[in-house]
Amino acid sequence: MVDFKDEVRMRGILKVNVYKGEGENRKLIETFEDDNLIVNLARTTMARLIAGDVANRSMKSISFGTNGTAPTVDDTDITNPFTKNLGGITYPDMGQVRFAWSLTTAEANGLAIMEFGMLTADGKLFCRRTRTVPINKQSDISLDGTWTIIF
Repeated sequence: MVDFKDEVRMRGILKVNVYKGEGENRKLIETFEDDNLIVNLARTTMARLIAGDVANRSMKSISFGTNGTAPTVDDTDITNPFTKNLGGITYPDMGQVRFAWSLTTAEANGLAIMEFGMLTADGKLFCRRTRTVPINKQSDISLDGTWTIIF
C-alpha cells in the first residue's frame, strides 16, 4: 500500500516601509520584511472558497493595532484596530498573491502600531504579524508595503 500525503501549507510575508516627512522631504526610515502567521480562520475561508461559497471571502482590508503579543493560530481579531482597504493585487509567482497597502500621514495618528492583520470582506482575520517595538504613528509618518500569501 502506498501512503500518499499531500499537504498544502500557506504562509505569508509582510513587508513594511516606514517614512518620515512628506513630498520632497519624505525619507525612508525603516524597512522590515518577515513571515506572518496564517490563522485558523483562514482555513475555514479557504475551504469555503474552493467549495464555491465565495461571498465575502476575498481579502479586503488591512488592520493596524496595538497588541504586540506573539501571534497564535487561534487569533481572531486585532486590538484597537485602524482598518482600511487594501490596494492593488498582483500575482508575483505561481501559487502567490500579493496585496499592496498604504497608511498615509493623515491616518491612524496617535496609534502605537505593534500588529498588522489582513481581513476578508466579511471581517474575518486571515493572517497576523506583530512587532516588539511600536511604530508611533504621527502626522509626519506614513507606511506602505505588501502582504504576500504563498500556497
